[in-house]
Amino acid sequence: MSDIQNFIKKKGAEKLPLISIITVVYNGVKTIEQTIQSVIQQSYQNKEYIIVDGGSTDGTVELIRKYESYLSLWVSEHDSGIFDAMNKGIGMAKGELIGIQHHSRTIYKNRVQ
Repeated sequence: MSDIQNFIKKKGAEKLPLISIITVVYNGVKTIEQTIQSVIQQSYQNKEYIIVDGGSTDGTVELIRKYESYLSLWVSEHDSGIFDAMNKGIGMAKGELIGIQHHSRTIYKNRVQ
């Protein structure tokens, strides 16, 4: 049994914990759409998805807007680098569990469970 499954079992199956998934991105137009799709297609229902963009200028923001209705929060503004962006996302997160998903990676189907 995975750590997440153990956590859920301890919390009680009737109340699934909120899981926050955060993607940080800067000029990731070539990869961000696949990443977004991999997160929103997860079957786990009690999740929030946050994207922190560092002020992209390559079309990334337009792709984020395309999926805005699936996102809990997103922001596009200059930051001081990847760790600043991660901390910004963590500060916005409300979940009991937090996962960071890089913009050029995908989550295999039903891995958030």
